[in-house]
Amino acid sequence: MSCIQTIADYGLRSLGIGERLLPRSDFTLCQQFTLIGSGMIWNIYFGIFALAAGFVLATALALGKASRHTVLRKVSEWFIFIFRGSPLFIQFFFAYFLFLSLKSVAPVFGMFTSAWAGALVVLFFNTAAYSAEIFYGALLSIPKGDTEAADAYGLSGWSRFRRVIWPTMLRLAWPAYTNEAIFLFHATTLVYFSGFPALQQRGDALYYANYFADKTFNPFVPYPILAGYFIILTLIVITSFGLINTRLNRHLPQEKRKRLRIRPQIIR
Repeated sequence: MSCIQTIADYGLRSLGIGERLLPRSDFTLCQQFTLIGSGMIWNIYFGIFALAAGFVLATALALGKASRHTVLRKVSEWFIFIFRGSPLFIQFFFAYFLFLSLKSVAPVFGMFTSAWAGALVVLFFNTAAYSAEIFYGALLSIPKGDTEAADAYGLSGWSRFRRVIWPTMLRLAWPAYTNEAIFLFHATTLVYFSGFPALQQRGDALYYANYFADKTFNPFVPYPILAGYFIILTLIVITSFGLINTRLNRHLPQEKRKRLRIRPQIIR
């Protein structure tokens, strides 16, 4: 079987398209690259949707934590504390058994017992909590002169938030938020170890890497391939967020613009 035929048969297998049976013997590098790359579709799916939804919730939680309203502040603080204070791995297991229990009460929760929905919800809440703390710190760091200038121009309410508070918050928080985005994509590999099942062997990248490692008794081929895919994905995230960082700082003089620096040693 040629490599092109292998890609055609297994390139979209993680989505249920193409050959259903996995290869059983005579594993080739092309098969391993193709199937592990196919599983990366799910890792990218988890990362993008959890990051997008988490960004919105994180902004709301940061504003809630900074609010003068006691109820909003306490709800935001406890949400952030619970999801930052407990391990993500435990959250996966707790959520799975919670959705499993709720399924008997309301059948609508049945879809959340599968990885595509249930694991996504856990990642969404987890990254929202961490991102909210980043945004909250940025809110407290907004220079007083910026808000005074907004008041001097007569801005208030939504206009003040949209034109001054929110852009400044993002500009200050973006380097740390980039690290959070990188961690989130890496954390998608934990879905494989969680209780959420992969329907019809439509697993993520780690599922296929583990399959080849078990069949060949050689982990030194599939796992480096998996690591290579995630390194490429990390470079894409860094580049994309770097472009956004440049956009956020476009109003600053060139010599005062801070380059986005990724410090892996401080990633949680």
